[in-house]
Amino acid sequence: MRGQRHLVCRASELPPGERRIVRLGGRSIGVFNVGGSFYALHNGCPHKGGALCEGPVCGTTVDASFGYGRHGEIVRCAWHGWEFDIATGVAVADPAVRARTYPVVVEDDHVMVVLPRARKEPDDE
Repeated sequence: MRGQRHLVCRASELPPGERRIVRLGGRSIGVFNVGGSFYALHNGCPHKGGALCEGPVCGTTVDASFGYGRHGEIVRCAWHGWEFDIATGVAVADPAVRARTYPVVVEDDHVMVVLPRARKEPDDE
């Protein structure tokens, strides 16, 4: 996987249903364990810039009868309640709105977020 890997923690230190907010490459990023799979989201809500990853991890309404589901797969922005799928970053109410996601790899029990490499400016060469 291309990009620069940044160590977050050991997988055993981030159990299912938990999250860790870290600063990597100058960015605030939330790393989530959803049922044993790891995901990373930019900690900024695309709606108004609130600390998205600090909001509650929850579920959401899933059908016209107002059934509740997807428990533990959604993060709700603490500022205005916008809900986002942790795995994809897609807003529940408007799929055209997305939170930035980052690839996560787990190797030898180490959870790592992969960030794009900084672009070289002409003066950097």
